[in-house]
Formats: sequence, structure tokens, C-alpha cells
Amino acid sequence: MESSNQPPEKQPVRVTILSRPYVLRTAGDPRELEQAAASVDELMLTIAARFPNTDSTHIAVLACLHMADKLRSLERELSDLKERVDRKSEEFAGMLEQLIEAAGDH
Repeated sequence: MESSNQPPEKQPVRVTILSRPYVLRTAGDPRELEQAAASVDELMLTIAARFPNTDSTHIAVLACLHMADKLRSLERELSDLKERVDRKSEEFAGMLEQLIEAAGDH
């Protein structure tokens, strides 16, 4: 069987966001795209309920800003976690070196 350098064929996925149907294409798992669309729909519906006279473009911009803020927060948390893991790894490496040296002295 020959391997192809072509990307996998994208599958159409039907979703509804803010009461509007969309057909999107994905080469990945369609369920993931459906879940992402459901999250966007839920967020936009929540914003629309809070600001009933706002048009869909403004609702979409507010949703994007909310998700961008959440992404930045998660990126900061991930960076902090990576720093903590790096520090602990260095501590453990130092402890391991001490144990190896102590075992060699016997």
C-alpha cells in the first residue's frame, strides 16, 4: 500500500451557531468540531440573552474577546506549570546525582 503525501479528505460537518446553520469541513474528528461549535453557540446565545438588542457581529466579537481572554489565562497557567515542572526536574536531577555520588563512595 502506497502512502500519499496528500492531506486527508475533509468531511462536511453540519452545525448551528446562533440559530444559523453552517456546513464546515474537517480532516479531524467531526465530533470535536461539533463540540467546539456547540461551545461557541452556547457562549453566543448567553451573550445574546444578556444583550438582546445587539447584532450578531457584535455578539461574535464579544464571544471572540471572551475566548481570547480565556486562552491567554490558560496559556499563563500552562507557562507557570511548565516552570514549576522544570524547577522540580532540576531538583530531582540534583538529588539523583547526590544519591549516585553517595552510592559510589561506599
